[in-house]
Amino acid sequence: MTPMILFRWQRALPALLAAFLLLGGSGCAMVTVKQVASSDYLVNKRADVLNTGKLSPASRETLSAAGLDESQCEKDFLVCRSTLLMTDDLNVEQRLSTLSELWVKAALALTPKKQAANEPPMSDAALDAWLEAARYGYAYLFYSGRSPSDRAFEDRQTQVRDYYNYAAEKAAVVLFARARAAALAGEDYTKPVSAGSWTLASDFQRLSLKSIPKQLVPAGTVSFVGMRSTYRRDGFGAELVMVMDPPKLVVPAVAAEGAKAETAQAQATKDEQEEGVRRGRRHQHDDSVPEYSEMSSINVTALLRFEGNTLEDVMRTRQVLLDGYSPEATERITLHGEEVPLAGNFTAAYGLWLAQSGFATQSLRTLFGMSEGIGEPHIYLMQPWDPNRRIIFMLHGLGSSPEAWVNLANEIMGDPELRQQFQVWQVYYPTNAPIALNRYEIANAFNDTLQHFDPNGSTRASKDMVYIGHSMGGVLARLLVSDSGDVLWNDLLANYNLKGERLKRVQSKLGPLLHFKAEPNVERAIFIAAPHQGTDIAGNKVGRLIGRLVRLPLTILGKFEDVFLALAQAEQQVDGTAKPKIPNSIDNLKASDPFVKAAAQLPITPGLKYHSIIAQRKPELAVEKSDDGLVPYWSSHLPGALSEKVIISGHSVQETPQAVLEVRRILHQDIDEVGTVARP
Repeated sequence: MTPMILFRWQRALPALLAAFLLLGGSGCAMVTVKQVASSDYLVNKRADVLNTGKLSPASRETLSAAGLDESQCEKDFLVCRSTLLMTDDLNVEQRLSTLSELWVKAALALTPKKQAANEPPMSDAALDAWLEAARYGYAYLFYSGRSPSDRAFEDRQTQVRDYYNYAAEKAAVVLFARARAAALAGEDYTKPVSAGSWTLASDFQRLSLKSIPKQLVPAGTVSFVGMRSTYRRDGFGAELVMVMDPPKLVVPAVAAEGAKAETAQAQATKDEQEEGVRRGRRHQHDDSVPEYSEMSSINVTALLRFEGNTLEDVMRTRQVLLDGYSPEATERITLHGEEVPLAGNFTAAYGLWLAQSGFATQSLRTLFGMSEGIGEPHIYLMQPWDPNRRIIFMLHGLGSSPEAWVNLANEIMGDPELRQQFQVWQVYYPTNAPIALNRYEIANAFNDTLQHFDPNGSTRASKDMVYIGHSMGGVLARLLVSDSGDVLWNDLLANYNLKGERLKRVQSKLGPLLHFKAEPNVERAIFIAAPHQGTDIAGNKVGRLIGRLVRLPLTILGKFEDVFLALAQAEQQVDGTAKPKIPNSIDNLKASDPFVKAAAQLPITPGLKYHSIIAQRKPELAVEKSDDGLVPYWSSHLPGALSEKVIISGHSVQETPQAVLEVRRILHQDIDEVGTVARP
């Protein structure tokens, strides 16, 4: 090509390109390649309004197909919504899922992140937006033409399920607050409430509530220091915690330093008078205060059900039902012909209960006989009573409380197989009291609680129970699965010359404490760092100092002062010099204490399976010469144990992951041996 011709082509090229574009070349787009990292791809794929504040790629694509974009919808949501509803080219799933996400975005904008104390929890406009978000999510899941199981592996369904669950959570909290306010004003708690154009009813019958709850807390809004794990189950529904009023506990009169003997004697007289009034009970107790309670916080899974049997009905209705389920009791439900797994949080209620309990301070106040301690054992059910789940009964140690079991109980309730087969009970008891008295009152409280729920002892829960005790709780657990015969009583008689009225007086008060049978239907026991034969530390200088600080309440002094006065007046066959006194728990834990020495020889129920978990503080020592800082190996070791696990740890070994794993291993082995019960 000559230079002149080339020059002419260059001059004509712009005109030729313009003509090409005019003839239709504008329909061709320039496509280039942009490299996207795999991590960015996954983030973009799963990003949505809940985790970024921006619409998901799926919703943006749907808007684009309808000739819209996110900014247009932010400026005029109603026009955006109408356009999506009238665009025929969109399939039902695209339309419903995008509208659910758009309503979530609108609701987030209307819902303040922080509420002032005097402000209502949410405006009607915000509640309406959350209900619409839930409605469109509900319609997508059950009325869009495909079942949830058909979309089981689709990311979009997971996103829409989350929109529904989150909207159900927000709406449930508002509905609960309004229903509670109506109930406190004297109206029926279950009466439907109105919010704008909506009518909302609630159904909590499955939860068997004993009173009007105080609060409904979204499980996802709380986390806990001191808990290693949070256990939950993915599924359908909002994960919530329903908070009730805590139970009333018996608070004893305090034995202050230098309390007058006549004060104690007056209390004893009063106790004796009241004892004759309380008929039909096996032991003295304040009948106005229950010996048991379910946790004051319970896990709840809430569903919003929209009235209607067709997509058109669901999109028109203004009637909504809030259903509450226990996630421990119900794993799945049938909804519109589809079996749907329910979401569940198994840690939040337990953590919230412990955080609000005040156990840590109260247990120490009890030990040292200060005000606001407790005076009697109290049984706590960690889940609502279930007749088909076997009972695990946990007993804490000296100066402790149910908080000692925080991680172990959480791991048991978080393990799906253990949760299906077991329910956890715990006892909270005054650890300053003598061991024999605590054993007696704990057994009565436990048996009274079991009889309340299972009067005939015919359910699965009343059979093949497992006892777990730590420290002094391990000693109590061992005594609960042992027969005393006449050993403890004869040991007392061997040291005192008791006859006539003195013998009768002592026998009436101490006889029931020193004569006992093993608890029936206990199939296995686990003893953790338990000083079965006492400890020398309780008798050394530090132990004696702590023992002097421990104070028994007047309720105990009043019950037994006359008995120990009778013992003091009796001829002592040993040396005739020591004046007997009411022992506290520290006295009973001394290796030289007559009671603990005699109790250590009692036979464990024949056939009972039992295990030991023992802590060793210094790994360089031989196990036989080791201790955990408080309890020596020789005292924790029990001949005949099916297993003995020694863990490098201090005395609070029950908190360690190794001990938790060992308990779980034993319980899984127990299920294999005893068998399982089918769950719904």
